[in-house]
Amino acid sequence: MVSVTLNAPAFWNRVGKILDAWVEGPNQPDWAPLGELDALLVLSGESPTEDEPVRKSTAFQSWLLGGYEFPNSMILIQRDAITMISSPSQAQILQQLSVDGAILPIKVIARARAKEPPNNAMPELLEKMASSKRIGLAIKEKHTGKLVDEWEKLLAEPGRKEQFEFIECGPILSSAMASKDEDELKLVRTASHLASALLAHSFVPKLETILDNQSKIAHIRLADYIENRLGAPDGSKGPDMRVFNKSKHLGPDVDYSMVEVTYTPIIQSRNTKTGYDLKPSATSSEDNMAVSGVILSSIGVKYKAYCAQVGRSFLVDPTKEQDQNYTFLLSLQQELLSKMHDGAVAKDVYATAVDYIKAKMPHLEKHFVKTIGFGMGIEFRDSSWLLNAKNTRTLRSDMIFSLSIGFQDLEDKEGKKYAIGLTDTVKVTANSSVCLTEGSKTPTEYIFRFEDEPKEKASSSKAPNKSDKKAVKADPDASPKTKPLNGVTVGSKILRGKTRQQLLDPEASKSVQAKIADHQRELHAQRQQEGLARHAGEDGTNTEDNRKTWKRFQSYKGEAGLPKEAESLRIHVDRRNQTIVVPINGFAVPFHINTLKTCSKSDEGEYTILRLNFQIPGSHAGKKEDAPFEDPDATFIKSLVYRSTDGNRFEALNKAISDLRKEATKRENEQKEMADVVQQDNLVEIRGRKPLRLPDVFARPALDGKRLAGELEIHSNGVRYISPLGGKIDLLFSNIKHLFFQPCDGEMLVIIHFHLKSPIMIGKKKTKDVQVYREASDVQFDETGNRKRKYRYGDEDEIELEQSELKRRKQLNREFKHFAEKIAEASDDQLEVDIPFRELAFEGVPYRTNVKLQPTTECIVHLSDPPFFVVTLSDIEVASLERVQFSLKQFDMVLIFRDFNRPPIQINSIPSSQLDNVREWLDSVEVPVGENAVNLNWSQIMKTINDSPYEFFKDGGWAFLTGGNASDVEEEEVGEEESEFDADAADFASSSSETDSTEYSDASDDSDEDFGAGSGSESEGQDWDELERRAARADQKRKEEKGGFDSDDSARPKKKPAKANAKSRR
Repeated sequence: MVSVTLNAPAFWNRVGKILDAWVEGPNQPDWAPLGELDALLVLSGESPTEDEPVRKSTAFQSWLLGGYEFPNSMILIQRDAITMISSPSQAQILQQLSVDGAILPIKVIARARAKEPPNNAMPELLEKMASSKRIGLAIKEKHTGKLVDEWEKLLAEPGRKEQFEFIECGPILSSAMASKDEDELKLVRTASHLASALLAHSFVPKLETILDNQSKIAHIRLADYIENRLGAPDGSKGPDMRVFNKSKHLGPDVDYSMVEVTYTPIIQSRNTKTGYDLKPSATSSEDNMAVSGVILSSIGVKYKAYCAQVGRSFLVDPTKEQDQNYTFLLSLQQELLSKMHDGAVAKDVYATAVDYIKAKMPHLEKHFVKTIGFGMGIEFRDSSWLLNAKNTRTLRSDMIFSLSIGFQDLEDKEGKKYAIGLTDTVKVTANSSVCLTEGSKTPTEYIFRFEDEPKEKASSSKAPNKSDKKAVKADPDASPKTKPLNGVTVGSKILRGKTRQQLLDPEASKSVQAKIADHQRELHAQRQQEGLARHAGEDGTNTEDNRKTWKRFQSYKGEAGLPKEAESLRIHVDRRNQTIVVPINGFAVPFHINTLKTCSKSDEGEYTILRLNFQIPGSHAGKKEDAPFEDPDATFIKSLVYRSTDGNRFEALNKAISDLRKEATKRENEQKEMADVVQQDNLVEIRGRKPLRLPDVFARPALDGKRLAGELEIHSNGVRYISPLGGKIDLLFSNIKHLFFQPCDGEMLVIIHFHLKSPIMIGKKKTKDVQVYREASDVQFDETGNRKRKYRYGDEDEIELEQSELKRRKQLNREFKHFAEKIAEASDDQLEVDIPFRELAFEGVPYRTNVKLQPTTECIVHLSDPPFFVVTLSDIEVASLERVQFSLKQFDMVLIFRDFNRPPIQINSIPSSQLDNVREWLDSVEVPVGENAVNLNWSQIMKTINDSPYEFFKDGGWAFLTGGNASDVEEEEVGEEESEFDADAADFASSSSETDSTEYSDASDDSDEDFGAGSGSESEGQDWDELERRAARADQKRKEEKGGFDSDDSARPKKKPAKANAKSRR
């Protein structure tokens, strides 16, 4: 505790506040009891348990001492002095309050240690109290501990009770802590932003997922999930920064180790057995949450001892009455905020609420809550500042309240009871109050509507009309899933409030683009601020991560370690010690292979020359240009030249040295490749019962190189895949970064995919992605004419087969999804099941082949076949869209990561028809986007950034991407940058025509026509390349007629004509 630093100025400011109130007490009703006291005694015993609320005296002590609690201590405040009693270690810290210029003398008395007999500390305190008769003490509180026992023993002595008169001082302590100073307000604001972030970026997305999937989850389990976003109390798991990084109010100065929940989040639905409860003492039940009706949530957060609270009601397919009631509740809150100002009386605020209800919706008066809020600060709920019909206390500026209003015991059309509530942390100002918490107050945020598919309602003539009416009236987020956007079927929550608005009103496209542009400016400004804060004081070259270090190596520990062959003073290659021993002036001198740059042999007449070139400063080029040396100013040997008439020996030496150099390079590369491979802890197997198993699944990468179906098991701290041959793959929850489930809708495989934090070894290969899958197609059914076909005519059997195929796929999806959810549950909420959004997919070339890339909630992935592609969105610093030109049918996307040492990833050949969708998706996931008409040289750009990151952001950062000015960046010609994958059938034909017209002088003027469509003279002159192109077009046409691949895929392998086309442009 010696490292604790107390805020002495804040302590004396708050003591001065009490002294001023002592003088002005008779003029202020809230302080009147203080004027009748001679002293205040703050007693603190043992620390309360987690289930106990904070005691008022403990809160007052923490308020005085700047957020620190000192158990088993006493503070006596008199008008002319302050006396403190504490343990010796605490007394050492409290001595910091003894400063020059203090408004009162202060004395800190140390008690005896735990195993020592009592000293004179307590009698000395009684001596100080002797001059005071009426002493304020929190009498109603019950404290325990050795100090309390000693105190009560002294008071029990004869005559002590007559000497002092103890008076309850709880309301006085509440008045002292009511108005917050600027330091306190800053902490309350941070706590409010943390609570708002948990609500908006953790609870709401989780609720959307549950509602979309119609998942079953207990209220308490969902509450634990929200609480776990703050990390483990013991520090073993940090906060989920994916949640808090999305809040623009939470900067890098937030100390997340000082964040905790005030109470376990309260989640309630119509399935709660005890019914809805709007009291702050409500709890989340073990019942499964309902996926319809009203869902209540309340989240309380404490930051550096100061509390904040936010609560919302979410309406799932609400009735008109429920919608109106919640809208009225929002308007009631605004009315109350205008009435809560400096000088307002608590009971008058409550009366305002009742009058407003009577005037607007009188039938709701009997359902209104009896208390609409309470004072808040270090104490979560200060009972002296209740907002009800009886409290006569006066509100003052800079007081913090939890304004909690609602209606309970309401009934819907089905006769089921429900409640709606609204809670915010508010600050009182001179003329009104302002909300410090925010989020989920617009209909698009708190209303969820689900429309059934038209096929499911076809049997009812009235149902479609009802569905249509809802779809028209619903917010943009509630558009039906069957509406198309640019030929793409819109699916789930990922498009909320953005592309769905375009669905309902195509005229709004321009306004949507304007909103995206505004949002992008905010994101770029945010990245700029973060970059300056993150790299302040760095020059790039001196940072620990970027600095290259000299790698020491040693051939021999001493002269005795030289091999016997060195005695002959001939060149010797020591493979064991990776050393070349050469004679120099009669001495055997060893050179480690790492010092050697090149070795060459040449013949000059009867002599053979062997030349050894060594590494020296300034001799490198390319990537090794800045290779470090231990002492660059030392004297280096640049080269050694030996001459001999024994050509065969020098030939053997040259080969041995070259082989040794290759082995050293290979070994070094392997070490670099395996540098990030981790050795996982042992898997803890489940004992006493069989683990949950997913049978008949294949693993990728495959064990033993063989494709055999095995089993996936869930154990205590991870999962294990077991092959039939006994091979095992263990994946610990602590090393799994993302868990994906990809259904077999439109795919041949149903997949559970694990993306790891650190790679592991499977066999002899390093991998960061492991997946298990099962094929969706069933090849075991009989397609030959059988007895069934004998009595059936038409397409009955084909229809039956199609239906059975659909049924089989649904069963597979259900089985794999259920197992993935069980994995997430077993991980204690370390993992969440992430599902790719197929409706948002777009094609691109991240490696060498064209694949379908699918966004998920947290990533962008390609999981269907290796090599797998997984990029975490939170790792992306900025995205650059390149080759964005009207004349080009494709563009590229480069993803630059927050870790500038990580090379950017380039995704080539994305169809230009997907440009708007990709741009909107990147904006929706908070990724800044830049655009350029050409490809940028990112290797050179990243080298410049890493040289001095702070200077890069100081000079504007990523502004060069938004301005489209790439003059300072090395660029390549547009004609040369068209990807080798981008030629479709039509482009291929035109480029071939252009090439032929350029290379052959006798080509006809109408060479712009397709080959094969002209006269017979053209056919007679066709060569093999022309025939290949013609065959490619024919194959492409057949594929398109059969619903095959896109034209880009068929044209992609034909590189030769594309090169000819590029050549002709020069």
